[in-house]
Amino acid sequence: MRPSRVYMLAAGTALVLIAAAWVSRDSFRPVGPGVEAPAFQYPTLDGESLSLEQFRGKVVLVNLWATWCPPCRHEMPSMQRLYDDLRDQPFEILAVSVDARKGEVGPDGREGGDVAAFVEEMGLTFPILLNPSGDIQRAYQTTGLPESFLVGPDGVIRRKVAGGTNWDAPAYREQIARMLDQP
Repeated sequence: MRPSRVYMLAAGTALVLIAAAWVSRDSFRPVGPGVEAPAFQYPTLDGESLSLEQFRGKVVLVNLWATWCPPCRHEMPSMQRLYDDLRDQPFEILAVSVDARKGEVGPDGREGGDVAAFVEEMGLTFPILLNPSGDIQRAYQTTGLPESFLVGPDGVIRRKVAGGTNWDAPAYREQIARMLDQP
């Protein structure tokens, strides 16, 4: 093959790759502040199905967690206090457990946890959703547990928090209050 054809072939291949990357550019965007929260719908412990879309117009704390996760256990009481304090506001917590079903082994090789017993022990009253396949972790591009996302009334993520935190700390309360005051 002549050198000019090699260069033409290389240039053509590069153009195709650039065009393909440009067309699919949104699929490479990281999930975090400024990005619309990925949609999801999962069953609750009661068997009811809840979706993020149902809470459009509210500030939503989406929390991904598991019963075997010590930082998850540590942050749950602060989430409950926040939920109790904001009960009369357009605010919701959707805590999505990625535990495998009790008696089964999950994709990560961990045995399933007893989510209902965990919720009862912790005295949690906010919605607990079940996602034993863990596909929400792929959708939200998480790197561990817990990971949480504060979603504005418009469905856009305003804050991403990796690791356990104290959700009723003043900084989080102030940010949520500002989000609640926005039209």
